[in-house]
Formats: sequence, C-alpha cells, structure tokens
Amino acid sequence: MGNVTSSVAAKFAFFPPDPPTYDVFRESDGRLVLPGVTADKNMEVHLLETKPGNKIVATFWKHPFARFTVLYSHGNAADLGQMHELFIELRAHLRVNIMSYDYSGYGASSGKPSEFNTYYDIEAVYNCLKKDYGIKQEDLILYGQSVGSGPTLHLASRLQKLRGVVLHSAILSGIRVLCPVKMTFWFDIYKNIDKIRLVSCPVLVIHGTNDDIVDLSHGKRLWELAKEKYDPLWVKGGGHCNLETYPEYIKHLRKFINAMEKISIVKPTKQLTQNPSIEVKHNKCLRFGIR
Repeated sequence: MGNVTSSVAAKFAFFPPDPPTYDVFRESDGRLVLPGVTADKNMEVHLLETKPGNKIVATFWKHPFARFTVLYSHGNAADLGQMHELFIELRAHLRVNIMSYDYSGYGASSGKPSEFNTYYDIEAVYNCLKKDYGIKQEDLILYGQSVGSGPTLHLASRLQKLRGVVLHSAILSGIRVLCPVKMTFWFDIYKNIDKIRLVSCPVLVIHGTNDDIVDLSHGKRLWELAKEKYDPLWVKGGGHCNLETYPEYIKHLRKFINAMEKISIVKPTKQLTQNPSIEVKHNKCLRFGIR
C-alpha cells in the first residue's frame, strides 16, 4: 500500500514541459547560452553535475548593486525557458541576484524528476553559488514555489545562517495535496510540515485564497509552524498559478527584502509579524500538476 501511495504522489508531483521549451548551446569561446537571452550580459548559464551524476542547467542573473542572492526553485509544469521575464522583473524590482535551475528531467537537465533528485539538484546549485560567486548563507534567500518548496525547505533545514526563506503556494507534503491526512506517513514526499520546524531564519509565506491546486490551509499551516514568522501575504482571489500578476506580490517581496537588510544574522531575530492577514489582488503561476 505504501509503495502504491508513494508512486501516486510522485506521479502527481512532476509534470516537466514536454517537449522542453529551450535548449542550451556552447559558443565558440566555451560559454553556455540560452537562445533568446544571449543579449543579457549579466546572465550566466551553468551545467552542474549532481551527486547522482545528472547534469542540470542553472542560470545566474546578476544585479550590479545586489545585496542578496535569491535561489529560486520553480513550480511544477514549467522550465527555465518560460521564466526569463519573471527573473528579469524580480532582479530589477528587488535589486537582487537570481539563481535558478531546472530539476533533473526538466528542460535541458538530464535524468529523471524525483523527490531526492530535486534535493541533489538544489545542493549542486548551492555549491555553485559558494564556489563560483562566493555567496555566503547570510546573503542568501531561498525561494520555493509550489513543488519547489520541497527542495527549498530541504536545504533551509540544513543551513542555520540563511538570511530568509520565501514559500510561494507551498505544500505541506505530497500526500496532503491529495487528502487532508492528520499524520505524516513514511512514504509521503516533500515532508515540508516537518522540515519547516527546523528552519531558523525569517520565513515569508505567499498563498492565494482561491488556490484550487494547493489549498490555502497549506500556506497557513506552514506559516504557523515557522519559528521566525514574517508578515504573510494571503492573495485575495489569487489562484495557484497567477500570484505574480498581482501588484501586491512584488510590493510585499520588496518589503521583505528591505526587512532582511535590517536584521542581524548574528543575534536571534524576534518574530517579524505585525499583521497576520495582509491581503492582495491579482497574479500568474506554475502548476503543481494534479491532472
């Protein structure tokens, strides 16, 4: 029964675009490029090897005056080829570097998508940020959207000096998307409900009130369980795949980034919540993929 349920949960969790929306090419000088964004001199493409041996694509979008770097784990039914405009907007409005990547089996990344492969994927990307860009935990914000909340909380639960975490349309766990179980089963995937308790940095939760893929209760419970709560953003009328289109989305993210600049990473931070019911207005997204 456990293997069957786990298989069903995994099947519901991964829907990489087929065919992929982009490819990666190597220029004569050895640089890797993505068609359509080659003119952006502040974007670099990496092909990273994960612990199991998969080669995953990662893109680093540099802002010349960035204080922080955001490591962005995207949602389910999308790959990097569909997200150029979003990263450009986030980089400009938040004044941050953006590091994003495609999970194994997504886009031009090799291998097959699985829960544990996404963990190896984000670890490889984090190692790249440390090695190639000298990014420290104190200057890193992890951002997980929908399924991306899984690898995000996996890494966040292991790093004790992170600047912050953003959970966008996040899930409590894979099985809990299917049915509201009261306990965590060993065969469940992405046990975020347990890992959120191990995160020691400020956590911002963003969720749509009309999300018909991952119910609002997931976001509210994750916010309740976070040790360091930041004002959540409950997007009134927002669904699962449209939150970026609401003006409150970028406004609230900017407020969060500004708050992160003011806190000390050395001393324990106090609860950052002022009003637990901030509301929003209109957005776009990447499906969790129940079909």
